[in-house]
Amino acid sequence: MGKIYVFVNQKGGVGKTTSAINIGAYMALAGKKVLLVDFDSQGNMSSGIGVTKDKPTIYELLADLTPANECVKHTAVKNLDAICASIDLSGAAIELVDQDNREFFLKNALDPFRKTYDYILIDCPPSLGLLTLNGLAASDAILVPMQCEYFALEGLSLLLQTVEQVQKSINPNLKIGGIFFTMYGKTTLAKDVVKLVKEKYGEDVFNTMIPRNVRLSEAPSYGQAICDYDPNCVGAKSYKQLAIEVMNRG
Repeated sequence: MGKIYVFVNQKGGVGKTTSAINIGAYMALAGKKVLLVDFDSQGNMSSGIGVTKDKPTIYELLADLTPANECVKHTAVKNLDAICASIDLSGAAIELVDQDNREFFLKNALDPFRKTYDYILIDCPPSLGLLTLNGLAASDAILVPMQCEYFALEGLSLLLQTVEQVQKSINPNLKIGGIFFTMYGKTTLAKDVVKLVKEKYGEDVFNTMIPRNVRLSEAPSYGQAICDYDPNCVGAKSYKQLAIEVMNRG
C-alpha cells in the first residue's frame, strides 16, 4: 500500500510546491511510482510540472463526477503522474462546509490510488482551512518546508498545534514526516533559526537543506522538475538527497 505525504505550511512562498514537485520527481527517478496531487486552486503544481488543467481535475474527483483513473495525467518524468487543480477547487471548501464527514472527501478519493502508487504527495493551499484539513485527514505523514526566519518559528508552532488537534479528532495515525529548510543562505540569522529548530524538534528535522538557487525558481516556468531542467545545479542535488532522506524514513 502506498504512503501519502502532505506538504503543509500556512505561509505562502516557502517552497512548498517546488518541494512537492522535486521530491516526487526524484522518488520517481529512484524507481518508485509517484502521484502528485495538486490541492491548491491556484494550480501552481500543475503548471510547474507541465500538465494541463483541463477537466477532469481534483475537483471532479472530489465531487465523484468522474472515474478516478481519468483524472490522472502523465508527466515528462518517468513513473511520475499528477492530478491537477483548477480554479474550480476554490468553491470546494464552501461546498464541503455543510457535508457530513467533510474532512474525509480527499481521503476517500485518494485511498484507491494506494494500490497503484508507492508515494502520493499532496500540495495543499497556504492556509489551515478545510482543504488543508482534508489533506491532513488523507495522509500518513506531514512534510513541513520552512524558511530560515524568526516568523517561521511562530508559524511552525501553530501548524504543529493544528496537527496535534487533527491527531486527536480526525486522523490518529498522522505522523510528523519531517521538517526541512528551504531557500537556505549562510547568514547568521539562518544559522540561528536552524539551530533553534533542531534543538526543539530534534530528529523531526531533515539533515538536507535546500539552498537559494535561481535554477529552482526558473524550472516551474518551463513546466519542468529540476531533474529535467538542470540536474547538475546545487538545487537539484539537494532535492535528490532530500528525496532519499524522505524515502529512508518511511
